[in-house]
Amino acid sequence: MSKHAKHRAKPARGSLALVVIARDEAACIERCLMSAKRHVDRMIVLDTGSTDDTVAIAKACGAQVHHFTWVDDFSAARNAALDAANADWNLVLDADEWIESGTDELRDACTFGPLLGVVCIRSGFEVSGKVEQSNSWIARLLPRGVRYKGRIHEQPDADLQRVRLPLVIGHDGYLDVKLDKKRGRNHTLLQLELAARPDDPYVLYQLGKDFQINQGDAAQAATHYRRAVATAPKQSPYRHDLCICLLACLSQTGQLDEAITLAGEWMDEWSGSPDYFYLLGHLMFEAAAKHPAEAEKQWLPMAENAFLKCLEIGEQPKLDAAVFGRGSFAAAKYLALTYRALADTLAIKSNQYSDLARQMQERSAAAAA
Repeated sequence: MSKHAKHRAKPARGSLALVVIARDEAACIERCLMSAKRHVDRMIVLDTGSTDDTVAIAKACGAQVHHFTWVDDFSAARNAALDAANADWNLVLDADEWIESGTDELRDACTFGPLLGVVCIRSGFEVSGKVEQSNSWIARLLPRGVRYKGRIHEQPDADLQRVRLPLVIGHDGYLDVKLDKKRGRNHTLLQLELAARPDDPYVLYQLGKDFQINQGDAAQAATHYRRAVATAPKQSPYRHDLCICLLACLSQTGQLDEAITLAGEWMDEWSGSPDYFYLLGHLMFEAAAKHPAEAEKQWLPMAENAFLKCLEIGEQPKLDAAVFGRGSFAAAKYLALTYRALADTLAIKSNQYSDLARQMQERSAAAAA
């Protein structure tokens, strides 16, 4: 093939737009836009009724700002923004997100045939005053013509191949200070969506997340998670988080036996998940406290094995909703606690387990540093 033929065969790069919907996001809209500006051809911000400086800041960053009357439907807003973008490819971000890394292949992805580009959303969230991180893999690079469906936690409505890209997006919208303004709004929209799709496992999962995180109601969360897990396809990206969250909520609401039974049923399914074994270790540790007579020979050794399995698997950032640390320092920390409990229970071997506890504590500190 000649050089000219090769040149003709190379796919043309389509136009790429950043597409953002926003309302009262003056505190973070600049961070979002400036992280993407040099990687896209244009930036579109659809404002849904800001009363702060969001619009002025977006314009100062070079974005085209359009206005939209909020109708309690995120898909409607997303689709209006996509219409305004009129681009061959659309990179969809929220205002509380920003590009961290991985832009090298973004332009190349826009030369391929129609596909959904899946990116890593790295979210911070608070547990007992400490910020932890988890990764979610979500389709955010959309070809022309793809639109969203769903009133909230909307999804691209397209039967296209999903390809993971190396793009990493930071997200701080789950931090407590930002969750406050979402609590009532999200719950109302999720209830409306469930009324329209009462048996949809994804809607049930998201409503469970809202009860668990925003409402602080683990019992209601478990109820919705149970319904979701019964019909959620095994290949669904959210199923991993769904199973882990159900185990956690069952534990919090005193339904330990059910949690242990389900964990046993899912062992093969999640054999490569440090998050699963981390929760399993906590369940075993909880069972040891509940049944002290069986702690020495049954529950604590099972907790030990579970946390050791976490360390054997290691961190799995490509696993949807994997929490950083459960394959390293967090598992080592709770393994140290397990060894301390064994040292207290087994007087003869107390020195051995005390040494192991100290080693795991040191390993946890080193990994977390």
